[in-house]
Amino acid sequence: MPTPSSRPSSKQPASWAYAEQFVPEDEVLQRARARAADLGVDPVSPGVAATLTVLAAAARARTVVEVGTGTGVSLLSLLRGAGEDGVVTTIDPDGEAQRAAREAVAEDGIRSNRARFINGRALEVLPRLTDAAYDLVLLDGDERENAAYLEQAHRLLRTGGLLVVDDALWRGRVLDPAARDASTAAHREVARVVLEDGNWFPTLVPSGDGLLLAVKNG
Repeated sequence: MPTPSSRPSSKQPASWAYAEQFVPEDEVLQRARARAADLGVDPVSPGVAATLTVLAAAARARTVVEVGTGTGVSLLSLLRGAGEDGVVTTIDPDGEAQRAAREAVAEDGIRSNRARFINGRALEVLPRLTDAAYDLVLLDGDERENAAYLEQAHRLLRTGGLLVVDDALWRGRVLDPAARDASTAAHREVARVVLEDGNWFPTLVPSGDGLLLAVKNG
């Protein structure tokens, strides 16, 4: 999950701004965002948060993996969409941010056993999770490791499960052939693999900083 200072920026059209604010956020999400600002963590945008809730609900996701807990904005969004029996396993090396996320979950009145917090590097944790046991996987951690996350996500998802990759457009840098920094290259490579390797039904949605969505088809 990039910090606010490291995330690229670009001017967005008014229609994008309207869509981002279309679903108002309640006080619990607003407080989670405030904690993110205090800790220097960059949460998913309001539009992405609302989209995650819709995706979790539409997929009837009961088992979810989240790479990049942050202060709980995306976690709350997934838990709300997943319903009363949905469980999210969320992974992040930042213990302070995870403590803030636990606070957000408690404030929202969500049962504590529905959020499984694992403090650690995703590439060390993901291999320990069960094959084909998850309905949805969200990748919003260190984008430079996205290719390795993608391999693990394919293993973890059941056939028909949903992959979500945040920041997939990287504020337009993915489209710029002159942009060759590690983060941009990583996003570009994951999009290429998902599009070309035949294991996914993909699409790219211009919500937030771009959401790459793909259903596992084999």
